[in-house]
Amino acid sequence: MSNLLAARSQMAVSLAFHIIFAEVGIAMPLMMTIAEWRWRRTSDTAYLELAKRWAKGTAILFAVGAVSGTVLSFELGLLWPTFMRYAGSVIGMPFSLEGFAFFTEAIFLGIYLYGWNRIPARAHLASGALVALSGALSGIFVVIANAWMNAPTGFRLVAGQPADVDPIAAMMNPAALSQTIHMTIAAYAATGLAVAGIHAYILRRRTKVPLSDTMSRLHGAAIAVSLSLGIPAALLQPISGDLSARFVARWQPVKLAAMEGQFESARGAPLRIGGMPNERREETRFALEIPRGLSLLAFHDPNALVRGLKDFPRDEWPPVRVVHVAFQVMVALGSAMAVVAMWAAWVAVRRRALYYEATDRRLLFALTLVAPFGFLATEAGWFVTEVGRQPWIVFEVLRTGDAVTPMPGLIVPFLAVTGLYCCLGGVVIWLLWRQIVDTAAYQRTQ
Repeated sequence: MSNLLAARSQMAVSLAFHIIFAEVGIAMPLMMTIAEWRWRRTSDTAYLELAKRWAKGTAILFAVGAVSGTVLSFELGLLWPTFMRYAGSVIGMPFSLEGFAFFTEAIFLGIYLYGWNRIPARAHLASGALVALSGALSGIFVVIANAWMNAPTGFRLVAGQPADVDPIAAMMNPAALSQTIHMTIAAYAATGLAVAGIHAYILRRRTKVPLSDTMSRLHGAAIAVSLSLGIPAALLQPISGDLSARFVARWQPVKLAAMEGQFESARGAPLRIGGMPNERREETRFALEIPRGLSLLAFHDPNALVRGLKDFPRDEWPPVRVVHVAFQVMVALGSAMAVVAMWAAWVAVRRRALYYEATDRRLLFALTLVAPFGFLATEAGWFVTEVGRQPWIVFEVLRTGDAVTPMPGLIVPFLAVTGLYCCLGGVVIWLLWRQIVDTAAYQRTQ
């Protein structure tokens, strides 16, 4: 394994691990706050139990996310010193603001965890809301930095180095709006449907593992609260995805061509569903093609010109097959989530209440099935974003191969970090599962 491949693989593993905790850190505090608000409005102790359980889960995930995020920060400096030297002065501000948001989240999470019956009810609820807000802002600031890598602005190149740096202009780069909206909504959709799926699985199994009426109400309430966040997010995600794709079509046409397996430039280019690109033959086979679909979606003009991969130098092509397959997976999983969200919304409208019971067995099965889809779609989406930008670490400014550290033996930290994350992931799953299945204490209080 070359040093470049080892460095890229280590960043990929670290980001793939951290992004799950980042998404949960954005959405879970909002869900625990909604649960507490519902308890204070209805006096239903099921919502109080949910708020406390989800707060403990948030604390576990926040701690692990803080560690993995810190590892990513060190990796940026250790693995990509040229990039940090080149770009640090331009995008240092969003990283600094992310630090402020992170510390705010940590402070108010502590207040929320230990403030039960110690501070006024409104203050406690407000602390939960501030955890949710700062968690969302933390994710937004990091995504803004990544967006700059896709659309670098806010500086001039003088003798190959950035000059006349404008950090505000760098933060307001053309990719910032579409990427932050898409990622934030993805966090709410993925976490909301994942939590709903876990509780749906438990509620659906009540015929095999009998649950008391109290526990059925608890899991039904959990599904209701999580879907109050997950349903609108899953339905809005295709719209935000369209916004992101239109940015890519305008600013990164080579990435769009790789996403769609479009080798030839064409007016009225078709939209491909499935298929497998062949870079050697320069064609995409076995795809279902919708005539003029790509031109219509990308430019809102069925006769618009879509530039193909052949319009660009071969050494500037990203790995076409990886980008295309990852994009197809992301779209398929997101579409499945939207369909299930529409079904759940229809059930709620029909009953005039956002509440779900064990009798909704088919819906509960669907929710269980799509529970991991949001996180898998996020991983696929980041493959599209990062691999699709190659061979550039800063698009059309700095190549990835020129930014990697010259230090040898990078396969050693790559293997060590991968092993550490595997162990840590197993511990986290066990701890969270104990939070979900430990029902005895709650049943004794009812």
